[in-house]
Amino acid sequence: MSIDGHLALRERLGETFTYGDAKKAGVGDKHLYRLRDSGDITALGGGVYRWADAPLADADLVEIAERVPRATLCLETALARHGLIDAIPSVIDIAVPRGATRPVLRAPCRLHQFDTRTFDLGRETLDVGARRPIGLYSAERSLIDVVRLRHLEGSDVAWEALRRWIGRPGRSPARLIELARNFPRAEPALRRALEILL
Repeated sequence: MSIDGHLALRERLGETFTYGDAKKAGVGDKHLYRLRDSGDITALGGGVYRWADAPLADADLVEIAERVPRATLCLETALARHGLIDAIPSVIDIAVPRGATRPVLRAPCRLHQFDTRTFDLGRETLDVGARRPIGLYSAERSLIDVVRLRHLEGSDVAWEALRRWIGRPGRSPARLIELARNFPRAEPALRRALEILL
């Protein structure tokens, strides 16, 4: 393929694309595999590809964003992103709405299914270099989730993250409690912890 043809294909497909996108653009399997084998594109998993010289991005997060449209970074992964814990989780915690299909991903993930009624509370988005952003729970929502799931996540993580959050300028315990009211199992424990720490 000529350089002009290569550039035109890249323009049609974008920095990240799927096998289906390539087929729609008229790229046959042999051509796609030739691009992969030559190092022009990188297979991220599950039929997701990215041009090798595209801007740097976390390949795992790109794969998740591409393959799981409602995926939201949660629990320890979200706490680490917000600088509320020092640990760098060895797996990516992602939440999907309860009842959603469980994705099969190459990325190392722990999948959590959250109630559809509260799924979007505190949900923000994060650009990871994919065609669409990935969800990210706010610091406050992440604190509430780690408190309500402390029997699974460990109470040490919950209380340390809460201590750090309290020390930040602009934090609002009243807003945190207001959000926690949507999660009955979290509110009492969070109130007690705030009373001790404040």
